Amino acid sequence: MEIITLGNDVLRQKALPIQDIDAQVKALAQEMIETMHRGRGIGLAGPQVGLLQRIFVVQIDGESPRVFINPSIIGTSPEISQYEEGCLSIPGLYADVTRPEKVTVQAWNERGRPFTLDAEGLLARVIQHEYDHLEGVLFIDRLSEPKRNRLLTLYDKKMRA
Repeated sequence: MEIITLGNDVLRQKALPIQDIDAQVKALAQEMIETMHRGRGIGLAGPQVGLLQRIFVVQIDGESPRVFINPSIIGTSPEISQYEEGCLSIPGLYADVTRPEKVTVQAWNERGRPFTLDAEGLLARVIQHEYDHLEGVLFIDRLSEPKRNRLLTLYDKKMRA
């Protein structure tokens, strides 16, 4: 399983719901976790590996990996914060992104069990970042146009070097 990068159209498409959470989906989740680890990331979404499926995986320092299938963000806090984000699909590019500090998400795990999670801090940020991927949104889309253009110019130069 390979991570696709900026310029691949899949990253800009909305992912489709997973119909059946079966052994194949469980294996997919495990492979995504392994791919995330190889990339030294803390989150990875289906579109980032070329799959237009509503699944992402997250692992924050010291915690077990979490699998989110067909997630919905059902609540966000009014409090917002800014924090530097990067993305395995845009290697070497980092920028401060403003997001709600807390989220409530509903999803299914790899065993087909529904759950609701109240997340805050880094976990909330990663969930929002990965959820954006399912909607065809990248973290650079949340930046001002001048800042995004400046970063994309740097990224293009880096990729050509």
